[in-house]
Amino acid sequence: MLREIYGPETGESVTQDLWPILDKYRGKIPSPRATGWSELDAILIAYPDQVQEAGRPPLASLGEFCEAHLKGLLSGIHILPFYPWSSDDGFSVIDYWAVAPQYGEWGDIRRAGEHFRLMFDAVINHASAENPWFQGFLRGEPAFRDHFIEVHGHPDLSQVVRPRTLPLLTEFKVDHRSRRLWTTFSTDQIDLNYHNPRVLLRLLDVLLFYASQGAEFIRLDAIAYLWKEPGTSCINLLQTHWIVQLVRAVLDEIAPHVMLITETNVPNLENLSYFGDGSNEAQLVYNFPLPPLVLHAVQTGNASLLSKWAATLRLPSDRVTFLNFLASHDGIGLNPVRGILPEGEIERLTQRVEAGGGFISRKTNPDGTESPYELNVNYFDALDDTDFQVEQAAKVDRFVTAHAILLAFTGVPAIYFHSLFGSRGWPEGVRQTQKYRSINRQKLQRSDLEDELADEGSLRSRIFRGLCRLLAIRTENPCFSPRAVQRVLESPSGVFALVRELPGTRQSVLCIHNVSYHKEEIKLDISNTGLVTSPELHDLITGRQMTGGEILALTMAPYESLWLTG
Repeated sequence: MLREIYGPETGESVTQDLWPILDKYRGKIPSPRATGWSELDAILIAYPDQVQEAGRPPLASLGEFCEAHLKGLLSGIHILPFYPWSSDDGFSVIDYWAVAPQYGEWGDIRRAGEHFRLMFDAVINHASAENPWFQGFLRGEPAFRDHFIEVHGHPDLSQVVRPRTLPLLTEFKVDHRSRRLWTTFSTDQIDLNYHNPRVLLRLLDVLLFYASQGAEFIRLDAIAYLWKEPGTSCINLLQTHWIVQLVRAVLDEIAPHVMLITETNVPNLENLSYFGDGSNEAQLVYNFPLPPLVLHAVQTGNASLLSKWAATLRLPSDRVTFLNFLASHDGIGLNPVRGILPEGEIERLTQRVEAGGGFISRKTNPDGTESPYELNVNYFDALDDTDFQVEQAAKVDRFVTAHAILLAFTGVPAIYFHSLFGSRGWPEGVRQTQKYRSINRQKLQRSDLEDELADEGSLRSRIFRGLCRLLAIRTENPCFSPRAVQRVLESPSGVFALVRELPGTRQSVLCIHNVSYHKEEIKLDISNTGLVTSPELHDLITGRQMTGGEILALTMAPYESLWLTG
């Protein structure tokens, strides 16, 4: 692969330099908690300082809190960047090899790994302006020459895809001379130059170090932007795919249990391309269209577009799957549903989010115009309907039903901390930081959080108990394994229905979700499912019994979910 990236001569030379890095880690990677994935797998997304206690390292508090409340329900934790950083809440890394002292130490990470599978972030598109590599580059040190991207003259950058409205190039003094450097995300996040193979070797060393510290999943942040070539879009380029393939090959050689997850917030087909041929790139790809499509379905009470899209999903092999989510530390991306949702529906989503107190982040297009890029809002608030009053109990049901869709969907589910624990938006954070994404990034005191969870009438407690019930059911049924088949059923517009079937068996679960604020009288043709032979069906969620048959007729309450087995 190095020969494809850098040509035969340079590729051969770099290959020889790669072997000592691989040898350094052979036999030094800890044994995994598990390999592959199953119905037992679900991942929590959390900041390292998400749970705080006076006088304790936040990473220790997070690990203990998760062990106390989530063990057996969630198998893994995606701990967002815990390295020393200078901006972007951790995604501007100063030192790839260290744990930021304000969070704790590597021992705290490893202790969390005793109970949960861990996901680390590889923030390798760019580095902090305070990173020693960049500081050495600014001083003109030979060891860091060409580690960052200098732009000379006036190359054609008109096609470059931008995720921000900030300038693409930033001026710095490099060895006492003014130079323009590539800064895709901000002036504090300087893009690394992968045209220089020494940069790639440094980062491969970092990734193997993460595996040695217990990472079982490595998330490649903003990986689509990795390779820059003036005159192109500089996104999803072939060289980027080659580098992902190289990373996969290196991990397969030294730490074959470690799985790659690509974070590529791009249109759907481009996102799916990071599966490669199903064996040579990422094992998991974020299912980016799912959050806005579920939001649209529940906001409108119409799941037709969600159903139509879900029916088209295909995986290139049984060695890969989706990482499904509704909310994360970022907002709800809109680019992935362009071409799936009509532009008018996307505009209505933005209007409703703004009307409910959320924010809209925009990007600069190649023609200089701007367009909505991301909804910055807590998912509970995004679902809130501004058109009519909905009582609190129905709001809880609505939120839990949205997550029932998530948990029924083929793949590995990931739940953001603030969704699992029923948080609302944090507008004060936006006022403090002047950044829209802060709306969903509040840090919580452990004692306050546990007091609210103990209060069975509180919003946090009701949402947490509802989601825990779904998670517990999911772990007990192999039909929710990522390897189980998914088929979307034709249903009324207010209903999203799918069947999960375990290949080679007669086991199946029919998952039906009413996304509307109305009762739904439905008839579903289940003649082609394993349930047709069952005279009576049982709902795993409520315990409700109903008559089976080729045509299933039933009445669903507003925002009700049913997971039916024979």
